[in-house]
Amino acid sequence: MDNEIGQEIADALGILLKRTTRAHLHQRLTEGMGEAVDDVTYPVLSALARTGPRSAADLAHDVGVDRSGVTRRASRLETAGLIRREPDPTDRRAHLLVLTEEGRLVVAELRARLADHITTSLSSWPPGEAETFARHLRRFTAEGPFV
Repeated sequence: MDNEIGQEIADALGILLKRTTRAHLHQRLTEGMGEAVDDVTYPVLSALARTGPRSAADLAHDVGVDRSGVTRRASRLETAGLIRREPDPTDRRAHLLVLTEEGRLVVAELRARLADHITTSLSSWPPGEAETFARHLRRFTAEGPFV
């Protein structure tokens, strides 16, 4: 395999990973979800759904903002009843951010919206091509350079 394929994939990933690309997608997904759920708080909800309870400091790395940024976003989500804070059993000074049942329902809705958006964008692909892409993308994320 030549290096051109690697460069082509790197260029495509660069577009996908741009903060503006993610923010635009998050805006579309969160439209009409309520005041607390927007492109700024979406990454916190999504990360908590993927990882389970985490401290703001631990979540900061996954979300791409500092601890105080996560804390501000978490406060909005807590006020809306989508997350709660619980004492960290391993550190009495810290708290864990935990999705509430309502938060899990919101995340399920957001994931359904994302899946619908992706499915719609792939609807013009030839039969079987989207399935092949999904299979290869899963393999790439499991075995590729990000492991």
